[in-house]
Amino acid sequence: MGEPTSYTCNMQARSSVTGHATRPCPIGRAGDLLGDRWTLLILRDATNGITRFDGFKESLGIADNILAARLRRLVDAGVLVKVPYRDGNRTRHEYLLTQAGADLLPLLRALADWGTRYTAPAAEAAPMRMLHAGCGGEVNVAGVCGSCGLSVPREEEVWLRPWRSADPAPLAPPTVSVSGS
Repeated sequence: MGEPTSYTCNMQARSSVTGHATRPCPIGRAGDLLGDRWTLLILRDATNGITRFDGFKESLGIADNILAARLRRLVDAGVLVKVPYRDGNRTRHEYLLTQAGADLLPLLRALADWGTRYTAPAAEAAPMRMLHAGCGGEVNVAGVCGSCGLSVPREEEVWLRPWRSADPAPLAPPTVSVSGS
């Protein structure tokens, strides 16, 4: 019918030394945008429904200047959108996943799977689990339920992070509009 839908992130190179953001390799371009721990943890938290600056700060224990810079970069790249809200008499902003941000779910699943298999926490802890809300089965890296065999859509996937809560948390949906940055 027409050309397939694609998401274009408005990336710019961080430095002229690496220049991966402008090179032909999509792994290099993605790595230039996503390749630090704070960015990945912000995306994890945004996927889990954290939207406000203070929520990210509390969850991550990150310095204000670093958090502000990472959020600005993700907004500029079209991974998050900055939306105003009223807090009493003040206007503040929350940060919502765009479709491009929501499409990072397989990457986050793969990182969680790899981290579970090849790294260990300092103290014994139950692993993070991605679950199918419909049947309770484990969702694998490909997004398929190990119990019922169904491909699990985002709205039916929940994450259990037992060190945070005994209850699985639904994933945040992508925002419909990407305007308002």
